[in-house]
Amino acid sequence: MFVFVCAGCDAVLTAPLSQVELPDHAHQQYGNGIRSMPVLMESGTFAVEQEPWGPPWRRWEEFTQEETEARGVYAPVWALSDALPGAVLMAPGDTRGTVLIPERAGGGGCCGLGGDEGPNTACQECGLPVATRIDDCSLWQTLWLAPDAVRRVPAGPAPEPLSWEEVVAERKFAPPTDELLDRWSPAWEPAIGAALAHLLVASEGRPVDVPGGLVASVFQRTLEGLLPPGEPGVPGRTPKKAVLAGPGLPAPDGTADIALVPRHPQTGETWRPPSGRPNALVPLAAAVWLYLAFESLAFEKEWLPVPATGGLPAGVLRDDPAPPTHSKWLFRPDMAAFIRTLSRLPEVRSPWLSEVYGELTSFGGRYRGLF
Repeated sequence: MFVFVCAGCDAVLTAPLSQVELPDHAHQQYGNGIRSMPVLMESGTFAVEQEPWGPPWRRWEEFTQEETEARGVYAPVWALSDALPGAVLMAPGDTRGTVLIPERAGGGGCCGLGGDEGPNTACQECGLPVATRIDDCSLWQTLWLAPDAVRRVPAGPAPEPLSWEEVVAERKFAPPTDELLDRWSPAWEPAIGAALAHLLVASEGRPVDVPGGLVASVFQRTLEGLLPPGEPGVPGRTPKKAVLAGPGLPAPDGTADIALVPRHPQTGETWRPPSGRPNALVPLAAAVWLYLAFESLAFEKEWLPVPATGGLPAGVLRDDPAPPTHSKWLFRPDMAAFIRTLSRLPEVRSPWLSEVYGELTSFGGRYRGLF
């Protein structure tokens, strides 16, 4: 456990916090003008953005190839941040002894604090700007501690990371739909977008078949739009088989080419099968993977079109709603999360993937509507 203190006067600025993985939706803007976005981080936790993020920004053309590759970016993006790496993401309610800076309270926001002008929150004791509070419409409610304005201080023994068995037993999953927004969950779209980038790399340009049900609903349409159609027996067109794999699931059989596996919710490490097969692993946020692996199948089995006992008149099926595993809206992976992830995978420089990436980032018509 840690607390963060002001680098200027050592005043305590946070409650005791434990570190978790940075969420895929840490930088997401969801929709346009949505005012009901919740707090992003669970109380009592923090995550660290290892890359520079936030103002000032520099256009891609201002960097050399050596500079971008040193930062782990292998394909053109609109801009890269020149801020310091190591910003700390936390829930606003876990702050202590801070005040808003009135002249920065606008922050470029529409309905709240946008954070576009840099730190808008100061240490109450010495006035040093220490954090950026964000709560504008369509943005998750967050607080980002500036890495050069705070220090991390131990505040008790760090909890041991959960074992994979404990992660499965805890079942801390994210449902795919948001009842308040009446849409797909905002957290799912970036998680699937990030995993899709890894899945595209693992495809090596061949078609990919994923499991049916909810997995197919969130992956298959976009994959079919980005990859050539499958033609069994034709070199380069025989589909690769992707399966769900991970703790608590049976080991994939020998026909699986790709495995969708969880990332540890605390450490971010990718689960790896004991046997080492299949070789191609696609990491997926644990909260989404847990739902796909265990909950979605349970819901589909519980809801039957006819009663398990008794009966209905001939030709009549149940008219009560099916389980909430799907939204009425078409699922679209978050393009920003997809592009951000793909641009940071060295394989994006391969000729076929570079062509796909170039057309996506230039809003080419061939891929319009996939995201």
